[in-house]
Amino acid sequence: MKIEKIKNYNQKLLAVFGSILVIIAFVGLIMMIVAGISELRWMIDSNESDTGILSDEKIEELQKENKRQQVISYDFPRLLDTINSIYIIPVRHQTLNSAEFIDEEVLGLLNSNAKVKTDSRYSSYYYGSFNNLIISDLKNNTTKKLFDTRVNFGAIRTEVFDDDILILFTAASKDTYKDGVVNLSDLKSLYIYSIKNKELRVISNNGTDIAHYGFMLNSKDIMLRLGIDYNKDGHYDDESEPSVVKRYDFKTDKMVEIVPKNLDIELQKLLEGSK
Repeated sequence: MKIEKIKNYNQKLLAVFGSILVIIAFVGLIMMIVAGISELRWMIDSNESDTGILSDEKIEELQKENKRQQVISYDFPRLLDTINSIYIIPVRHQTLNSAEFIDEEVLGLLNSNAKVKTDSRYSSYYYGSFNNLIISDLKNNTTKKLFDTRVNFGAIRTEVFDDDILILFTAASKDTYKDGVVNLSDLKSLYIYSIKNKELRVISNNGTDIAHYGFMLNSKDIMLRLGIDYNKDGHYDDESEPSVVKRYDFKTDKMVEIVPKNLDIELQKLLEGSK
């Protein structure tokens, strides 16, 4: 009789523990789904908010009337290097509903609504629509802007190495798509800024777009997927236009082939059925 009671007790205990584990697993799954949806909405909102900067032609029209339609807006400073107290301050822009006569006092308005996502131990990303980046070195009391030219970029990546910190982003500098604005629909280049060397590098190839990039394992070399503007309309369409892959050699500051030209020709002939 006692054995039966013990068995019943054990069965009830297992059932309780099983129910608790199921509930914990269910709650965890719900949290993962909610986090995934939030992240997706975050990225979608960032893309939809990218109005781009006005084209040079539009700027010239406004300047003739001493007007402007976009004003700068600063994100909240982000600590990049703890030891040396180096911060980055992304510079956004707000597009006004209508052009206004230039009034310097309006530049006192600030916007600190930044969105940050940590990807891994060594990387971090900042999403938005930016037109410049301020590097603030509090240890040496220096602050400078990264660009003296007009650009537009939507995501800032920081990569921490043992000997340096790199800031990377793909940015457009010309209205190649001819739609009146400089934004992420235009052909983009990859920009790399070294905190250690205070050097800005630009990786670009005429008629191509930086469709994707990523660091090679245990290296500063970068794998690149370059989208080819096949129809020459100033915009890369990932659905209908081809791409190539190359490797950026960080030490030599040059792009090198990954797929040999003869293999590239063989693959094309094989696809055409002409081999």
